[in-house]
Amino acid sequence: MKKLFLCAALLAQTLLAVAAEAPATPASAADAMTDAEVRKIDAAAAKVTLRHAEIRSLDMPAMTMVFQAHDKRLLDGLKVGDKVRFKAAHEGGQFIVTAIEAAK
Repeated sequence: MKKLFLCAALLAQTLLAVAAEAPATPASAADAMTDAEVRKIDAAAAKVTLRHAEIRSLDMPAMTMVFQAHDKRLLDGLKVGDKVRFKAAHEGGQFIVTAIEAAK
């Protein structure tokens, strides 16, 4: 019985040491930004048309589509033809841009 307890204690100690050395978890797909090009802006309706790369968090292939802006101010300063990176979500039956920035 002592040997079993000792083995369990050594196993637990080894697992804790391995966990401490494990690399940090990479950002989740939901946190990833997607590359796109601005094709059209409808500031009054808070909508933007983007030609975008695959959006892994939404399991969506590359395409051109219209997104509703989560906040109208996200579209401030955007111009047709701008290269951007953005985050999107699917809420209430709509695809929504939750963040957008100029591509680097």
